[in-house]
Amino acid sequence: MERILAKSPLFAGLSPSDMDFALTFFNGRRRQYKAGEFLQHAGAPVEKFGLLLRGSVQVCMNDLDGSMLIMATVSPGDTFAESLCFLRAGESPVYIRAVQDSELLWLDTERLQQGAKCLREHDMVNRFTGLLARRALSMNDRIQILSKPTLRQKINTFFAEQVRKTGSRVFTVPFDREGMAAYLGADRSALSRELSRMKAEGLLDYYRSSFRLLD
Repeated sequence: MERILAKSPLFAGLSPSDMDFALTFFNGRRRQYKAGEFLQHAGAPVEKFGLLLRGSVQVCMNDLDGSMLIMATVSPGDTFAESLCFLRAGESPVYIRAVQDSELLWLDTERLQQGAKCLREHDMVNRFTGLLARRALSMNDRIQILSKPTLRQKINTFFAEQVRKTGSRVFTVPFDREGMAAYLGADRSALSRELSRMKAEGLLDYYRSSFRLLD
């Protein structure tokens, strides 16, 4: 668990004693989930936020037509629902489910609400604030995709983000076709057709969830 926690800005660089303090401060509790199991239902209160230790988790919501939108895919070391937890959202606008068998560290913000009383607590407040700032930047990336008027522009923006994150024009996305369509806010068949056109035009090559940009 320590190796995964070290990937999170919330815990990175902490000494063993400071790590123990942080886990107590955020009231850390581990729990396992089976693939397909819901971690959070839409409309339910958000009492904790999660840090994924193992597996894969998706944060989703339904649009006005009832179609699913994938807001985020969570990988080990990533957190989710921290803003909703801190705001003590009475009704969650999103639902969260395990895509694979997963293990989570559930955390809460109760002591954050009380204010920092010592240097260690002040550090926890700063780390959590940094986490929220990174989440805001991540949501801006999501908005950039959804705001594009055409499906090809959405695909290109999404691929540009993958290149920026991986530093390579060869990458694997964390979705199957249905999941990728939901993330882009598109129809699965339309996405498959557009990717086939882009492949025929020599813009990219792909196999399942692996892509290579050619131009």
